[in-house]
Amino acid sequence: MDAKVNVTVDLSSPKYQVKQESKVVKVLIYIFLALWTFVNLFPIYWMFTFSLKDNKEIFGENVAGLPHNWLWSNYTDAMNTGHMNVYFVNSIIVAVMTILITLIAALMATYAITRMTWKFSKQMNAFFMMGLTIPIHASIVPIYVTLSNIHMLNTYWALIIPYAAFALAMAILICSGFMGDIPRDLDEAARIDGCGIWGIFFRIIVPLMRPALATIGIYTFLQCWNELMFANIFNSKDALKTLPVGIQALSGQYTTNWGPIGAALVIATFPTLLVYIFLSKKIQESFIAGAIKG
Repeated sequence: MDAKVNVTVDLSSPKYQVKQESKVVKVLIYIFLALWTFVNLFPIYWMFTFSLKDNKEIFGENVAGLPHNWLWSNYTDAMNTGHMNVYFVNSIIVAVMTILITLIAALMATYAITRMTWKFSKQMNAFFMMGLTIPIHASIVPIYVTLSNIHMLNTYWALIIPYAAFALAMAILICSGFMGDIPRDLDEAARIDGCGIWGIFFRIIVPLMRPALATIGIYTFLQCWNELMFANIFNSKDALKTLPVGIQALSGQYTTNWGPIGAALVIATFPTLLVYIFLSKKIQESFIAGAIKG
């Protein structure tokens, strides 16, 4: 005999109401996240389409839409006439050298402060942390005078050394948090195996500091890539200008044609986005590692 089973759902039950409420909450969260994503991505979309339009589309005919005529010649004008290719190379040189100096100095200073025993280690750490309290642009005059006295104005080093110096305090702060979590038993084991100070530093400490290095690299890159005041004051030669200074000069040169200015902004902005995309995983690992202790 076939048995019939009648299943009834009580729509007024608390369990059913909770499930319905959770679904509504999830839908609202997804809607909010979608809107937030749109708000954050729209400026990038607008800047890219802005760089491919003429003045008529930019100032009224087609402000937010895709270009009617894709003017890739704006990039050619920005590169050739505006010399963005030269400024881009200058920015790369300054950024790479600043990051290398900052990473090397921060790692070595942190290793000496946190892993080695000497009399004034705590005072030295406090001295470095004082750099966090000094606004970078408050020191323009003394740095300018110093660079002028040592004949270093209008050189790459006029930007590299100040950028690295002001990035060092934050870099040491980040490195200290990571290096403090590395067990000292690893140092002892390495000494038993015959490693000296340099062997422990390069074979044990540096490989374990990769997430911190990625974080410091991105922080330093953004700081020196977007900086304008030092680059505008310490380097007056066109051949040594960086992208922010070049874009500033371009806006005065192309007051009636904004397409090349938009192209220059894209050239200056997209490298920062690419760097973050490729190193964002390392940054997330650094935050997780810094949050979990013990």
